[in-house]
Amino acid sequence: MSAKLIKGTVIREEILAELRAETEELKQKYGRVPGLVTILVGENPASVSYVTLKIKTAKRLGYNEIQDSQSPDITEDALLRLIEKYNHDDDINGILVQLPLPDHIDEKKVLNKIDPDKDVDGFHPVNVGRLMIGGDEVKFPPCTPAAIQEMIVRAGVETKGAEVVVVGRSNIVGKPIANMMMQKGEGANATVTVVHTGTKNLAEHCLRADILIVAAGVPGLVKPEWIKKGACVIDVGVNRVGEKISEKTGKKIAVLSGDVDFEPACERAGFITPVPGGVGPMTITMLMKNTMKSFKYSLGLL
Repeated sequence: MSAKLIKGTVIREEILAELRAETEELKQKYGRVPGLVTILVGENPASVSYVTLKIKTAKRLGYNEIQDSQSPDITEDALLRLIEKYNHDDDINGILVQLPLPDHIDEKKVLNKIDPDKDVDGFHPVNVGRLMIGGDEVKFPPCTPAAIQEMIVRAGVETKGAEVVVVGRSNIVGKPIANMMMQKGEGANATVTVVHTGTKNLAEHCLRADILIVAAGVPGLVKPEWIKKGACVIDVGVNRVGEKISEKTGKKIAVLSGDVDFEPACERAGFITPVPGGVGPMTITMLMKNTMKSFKYSLGLL
């Protein structure tokens, strides 16, 4: 058996096309578009690259995108005041503060300063609480877990009553996706087990999974014999395991590996996400979807 690939690059384009059409429709009707501000402190190369991609995607959708770049020497108080300004700006529906921040700034304090109704990353404690309650209380699910659920749904994988095993218990991926998959509703209603470094018989738990979500950050952790035949495998891991020369540019590029031993896993799984090209491309897409949702809340449409 050869697994069907769940390609994030393909699903991303489907969703972005939907969002572009929705943006244009709402612009025609209300004369406004979603507003997103990205606050970048300093010039961390990885952060600059990621922010640039967010900006490019937002502009492609027709959003009002503001990049607010700040010196790495900005004080914590000044950054908090800047966030407060955007909290009260009616043209801004989503506020992002790119992490990591300089050592002299308390990241937790900064993230908690963002208005929960503009927290399109879904990291504010209020939004974490909303996610826990579930149902109509949920406003902005965290982007990577939202991407995972969206990919499972669009691949046509049945989740109701399914055995879901989540490998990893991070606040960004493991805990929220476990909570989302056990809620009532589309793409959920599953029985969920969370495993981690303290779990005994890890392979045994994985082998029970109809849907196996791996977010451990360990290259090749999940072996093919750990995968139930026909299971859906979502590999969230993006691990740099070396370098190679690009055939297109002739420059060195990173060699990436997921948390699943991919090639042999394809012979057992029914569905599987590739790395790269799986969950990764979907994360910013779900950020844009959350921003649209915030915009519609501001219009009284939700």
